[in-house]
Amino acid sequence: MTEITDDMEAVVEDTQLPRRLKDRVYRTIEDRDDVSVEQADNIARAVEVRYLDTRVDPLDPVGTVSAQSIGEPGTQMTMNTFHYAGVAEIDVTQGLPRLIELVDARKTPDTPMMTVHLEDEYAEDRERAHEVVWSIEASKILALGDVSTNVADMLVQVDLNDDTLMERWPRASNVEEVAEEIAETIEDALGVSTQQVGTVIEFGPDQPSYRRLLQLVEELRDVVFKGIEEVTRVVIRKEKTDDGEEFVLYTEGSAFGDVLAIEGVDASRTTCNNIHEIHRNLGVEAAREAIINETMETLEEQGLDDVNVRHLMLVADIMTNRGTIESIGRHGISGSKESVLARAAFEVTVNHLLDAAIHGEEDDLNGVIENVIVGKPVAIGTGDVDLRMGSFSANTEQPSDD
Repeated sequence: MTEITDDMEAVVEDTQLPRRLKDRVYRTIEDRDDVSVEQADNIARAVEVRYLDTRVDPLDPVGTVSAQSIGEPGTQMTMNTFHYAGVAEIDVTQGLPRLIELVDARKTPDTPMMTVHLEDEYAEDRERAHEVVWSIEASKILALGDVSTNVADMLVQVDLNDDTLMERWPRASNVEEVAEEIAETIEDALGVSTQQVGTVIEFGPDQPSYRRLLQLVEELRDVVFKGIEEVTRVVIRKEKTDDGEEFVLYTEGSAFGDVLAIEGVDASRTTCNNIHEIHRNLGVEAAREAIINETMETLEEQGLDDVNVRHLMLVADIMTNRGTIESIGRHGISGSKESVLARAAFEVTVNHLLDAAIHGEEDDLNGVIENVIVGKPVAIGTGDVDLRMGSFSANTEQPSDD
């Protein structure tokens, strides 16, 4: 290990590297033994040369290149809506439908899910991990026992299962205490009064009514006593990590903000496939990273991992550079371009041209699409450079009149 000195910090900070690369240079120096200031300078300069070499040239059409680099391999993607992605028990949208979800910035994915990592003893002990599972998974009343109807007495009877109650509430002192809480939940949810004898709960309509009795049974199906209503199922798996093995939870359904607040959940590693939930809870920068990661994983899962991540980074930047998540389409980026012709070239051409005419809009022809439409050279690459020929005298740098 090498300690970073002020001189080392000075040579690294003197480079044109972005902050993320500077931090990686610091980590590289720290991981090596006895690095001198001169060696640290050589490492930083070598990284800087590689970084400057990989930057695009001025006036490169990066948007067109990115669109082609993502679109061409995208034609090879499958149309399978559901695919087993790592967890055999949970269906996850993959392939082209998932890519369309991301670039359209759909408010809710077709198959929302979360990957929940756990902290300390919760990640190492299966029983402690199950405590987190029962705090996340929606426990409906029907899953806790048997429900029957007594038409003669106009009563609904819920016979709670002792083993199920103790499994899902391991820290409860007794099953009657849990049954009492469930009875209170039923009263609040259905607006009825209940009677409890041990673990059997009875309730019925205020006035004798067979229809109302059946309605109470139907309404009881949707009552959630514990957990998060949006999460219908949680699968627990043991996975290998750099530090050994740990338990990881995969959920059907997503409630990202609620899960982060649960004891035992590692908020720094937990994620979900809903980019809008990440935006609401962690901010736009986290949403940008989520878009990059989700699109890259979708392409890799289809065997298209040769798409450079920088193209996906450009797409994520465009979608999030205004502080919110915008779709790539006529309701988002393409529909809000400055150029009238560029908007008209994408969709609903007549509407865009009519609105522009009504409001007297002008098109400065600065972009690619509008210049292609009117037949002008596109202002990228050599198309944006004006050359003038002339002869120069030996004594001055100004062009002569010859």
